[in-house]
Amino acid sequence: MTDITLVVLCAGNSTRFGNKVKKQWLRVEDKPLWLFVTQNLSSLHLFDKVIVVGHGDEINYMKNFSTEFIYVQGGNTRQDSMKNALSKVDTPYVMFTDVARSCVPADVINELIANKSKADCIVPVIDVSDTVVFDGKTIDRDKTKLIQTPQLSKTQMLKKSLETSALFTDDSSAIASIGGTLFYTKGSPKSKKITFSDDIDDIECLKKPDIVYLNGNGFDIHPFEENKKMFLGGVHIPCEYGFKAHSDGDVLIHSVIDALLGAAGAGDIGEFFPDTDMSYSGIDSKILLEKIVDFIENVGFEIVNIDVTIIAQKPKISPYKIEIKESLSKLLRIKQNFLNIKATTAEKLGFIGRGEGVAVISNATIKYNNWTKQ
Repeated sequence: MTDITLVVLCAGNSTRFGNKVKKQWLRVEDKPLWLFVTQNLSSLHLFDKVIVVGHGDEINYMKNFSTEFIYVQGGNTRQDSMKNALSKVDTPYVMFTDVARSCVPADVINELIANKSKADCIVPVIDVSDTVVFDGKTIDRDKTKLIQTPQLSKTQMLKKSLETSALFTDDSSAIASIGGTLFYTKGSPKSKKITFSDDIDDIECLKKPDIVYLNGNGFDIHPFEENKKMFLGGVHIPCEYGFKAHSDGDVLIHSVIDALLGAAGAGDIGEFFPDTDMSYSGIDSKILLEKIVDFIENVGFEIVNIDVTIIAQKPKISPYKIEIKESLSKLLRIKQNFLNIKATTAEKLGFIGRGEGVAVISNATIKYNNWTKQ
């Protein structure tokens, strides 16, 4: 056991990254970046425990990848995420790092730990080689340093420094603001941070994503309800009945959602939109699908194709197949030729055959986002 907790911050929205996938979900071979970074650091065996801070929409999904770590939901800012993580830290020291700084050399970590008793916060820095201008005036670059993460802090001092509404860009500036001491160690140019998409090209340790295709299936079934509008694939089907359901009952979209979640290994529609949550009562299922497509893209996937089979004795589906295809291709953000809609009857067998409801079977194929082509 050691007296240090490692915290890996992975809860950001990657607003500056300029890619459909969040940077923490870039695949390095078959691993998302957050897992790649966390496993690399934890393999040094220098920490009592390891905490991963994830986005609220992704934290449950992250738990599927490893049971070795403690998972904490992030906040709206880096500082909020730090506070949430610190509530789980009971060691004298804590080391915070950002998942965007993905290739920190082991000697940088060892140097931080070797000097942990020298100040309230131990900070890796690198020298500035270019001329530096501040407020229109050239300043002495020898007195200027670039601050990096991870940073190693005394836990109680860091907690105290964050008891304020002021925002800080790193741990050391927070601790310095309350008179805490800092000690600088040698950082590394290899600890380059991913901020923009082009930054990936300069990071040597990242490997191309594996070429992997993942498949999932979805099934949904709903009985009819009189005097309710029917929606199928986001298209209004004119008839005297709709679907009995918590939402608008779009059985086709619900089936596609489950197929996508199945391919990603991310559970099912009920885990994302429980029928106990009244905010989803009567909701337009197109909104639900858009949320799931956002999720699929954010966590590092591209949708390859969708194949759907609608089983219905009534209403007649054929007149609406093209319209449904157009609607779904926009929602799924894929070309229409990668989307197939099939319709069949139940040959008058069972409750579908008696014209009491509709069932839909969907299959989805997804693959890792190939960030090397961006």
